[in-house]
This record gives sequence, C-alpha cells and structure tokens, in this order.
Amino acid sequence: MIGVLRHRRGKRLAKHQFEKVFTPEEANALIPRLEVLVRGLQVEADTLRARIRELARRDDSAIAGMPLANLIERYPELKENAARMAELAGQVEGLGCFLKDIDQGLVDFPYEIEDDVVFLCWQSGERQIIAWHTIDSGFSGRRPLPGVNKPYLN
Repeated sequence: MIGVLRHRRGKRLAKHQFEKVFTPEEANALIPRLEVLVRGLQVEADTLRARIRELARRDDSAIAGMPLANLIERYPELKENAARMAELAGQVEGLGCFLKDIDQGLVDFPYEIEDDVVFLCWQSGERQIIAWHTIDSGFSGRRPLPGVNKPYLN
C-alpha cells in the first residue's frame, strides 16, 4: 500500500505503508510456521508443473505457455492444486508478510531501520532472519541485519 507511514513521534518514514511492521523477534517467531507453508507451496507448485507438463506432452504442447487461468479453464482438474496454492499463499500473507518467490522460499517482512521502512528478508532453510533489503532492491540487495554474524547472504 502506498502512502505515508508516520512514526509515533510523527516522523515521515517512507512512501510505503504496511498494516504491520515487524521486529526481528516477531519475524523469527513466524519461521516455523512459514517453513511449513512455504514447503507446502513448493510441493503444490511442483505437482502443478508436472501435471501441466504431462498435459502438454499428452494433449497439446501449445499449452505450455498459457496463463494459469486459461489452463484451469481448459483443464479443470488443475483447479485443486491452484486452489491449494492460493490458500497457502493467503496464509503467508495473512501473517502480515509478503511471499516473494515460491521456488526460492523467499518471504519479506516490513521492518523499520534508521527511520525508514525496509524488508527483513528470510529464505526457507534459514533458522532466523539474517538480512534486510530496501523495498526496491530485492533479494540481490540483501544486507546483514545488525548483530547477526553470517559469512554470506546471497
């Protein structure tokens, strides 16, 4: 959501506004739940891709480039996997964080640092939040979270 977020003291923080701004501790507390949700998403995505490949091989190789909505309309049997993915993604976003990449297991959390709102960045498999990045920079712009010792980030 775009807008102006103001700190309790009335300072302008950023051009973006979020319903929840996390602390690293709050984000870390969600990691066990996120591991389950992200892994479920990855399994469903792999299953859906395999089913689409099989349909393309068996029925029509032209379907490989079709948008998912068109595929589901043409092959209603795909709807169940897509619906499970939507449900799992909704659960992730319902926690107040942002699912960025299913395959890499990337999830971002709004976070205030140095009077600005940025994203804490978590990748599936990391035991805790170790990095942050600006809203516009993404995963490749990850920087170490203060106080966290990690030899590599990307």
